[in-house]
Amino acid sequence: MPLPKPRVSLTLVAAFFALYFIWGSTYLVIRIGVESWPPMLMAGCRFVIAGGLLFAWSLWRGAPLPSAKQWLSAGAIGILLLSGGNGGVTVAEHWGVASGVAALAVATVPLFTLVFGRIFGHRNSLLEWSGIGLGLCGIVLLNLGSNLQGSPAGAALIVFAAASWAFGSVWSKRLPLPAGPMASAVEMLVGGVALLIGSQISGEHLQQMPDVRGWLALGYLVVFGSIIAFSAYIYLLNNVRPAAATSYAFVNPAVAVLLGVLFAGESIGWPEALAMAVIIGAVVLIGLPQWRGRAEG
Repeated sequence: MPLPKPRVSLTLVAAFFALYFIWGSTYLVIRIGVESWPPMLMAGCRFVIAGGLLFAWSLWRGAPLPSAKQWLSAGAIGILLLSGGNGGVTVAEHWGVASGVAALAVATVPLFTLVFGRIFGHRNSLLEWSGIGLGLCGIVLLNLGSNLQGSPAGAALIVFAAASWAFGSVWSKRLPLPAGPMASAVEMLVGGVALLIGSQISGEHLQQMPDVRGWLALGYLVVFGSIIAFSAYIYLLNNVRPAAATSYAFVNPAVAVLLGVLFAGESIGWPEALAMAVIIGAVVLIGLPQWRGRAEG
């Protein structure tokens, strides 16, 4: 008698791991990178390099060239997710927003996702709403800690970045995108070029060549933050409920704060520790409809 097919695949687990922990580490790496890179230049180089590698790999694997409509659709999503979303976070960290604060502000992504999802007619389950409420409690607790300080302008920019990312995530499910990794490749290429154009318009330029830490930061963001984690995010957008796909935003602040303690000499108090437990609980609630195989809609 054949064994029943498991509801949770290894690919799904790996994708959530990439979002929760790899993306959680990128906030610290971005902060290191902008010490020697102009922010939009670094973000643009990151996505153009990663997108070019993914594009070439997809063609080598036999993927068809995207149509004009697919280029336009994926390009629009790339600008929302990467130029407005990730680019906004990178600029905000350059303005002095701490990595933990950046991750905390991005935790508003599921809230925006639910709002935009309602606009597009998506119904949310009671468990998802409960998870959002618990996640907000975790955000408040994390905000009580001593690590989370940033400029008002930077904080406002990150909230805009979160809204841009959330809208792009919801809208992407209704547009004709290329199949598989080619979608990520096109989004990164267009979003990266838009950031490089913004870098030129704003007058960014290198004062001197980045140091070793700066180059290592760029390499990490290209390979792990973009090619691996972003591709995992696109996979989850197409295979799980929107609230589950964006639940990483509740875990990333805890990861970012923990890495700051371990590698940047930051301290952590009881509010941050308690917030981590609350945030993980929120993720479980948001993911239950998906992980239990329910098809609420």
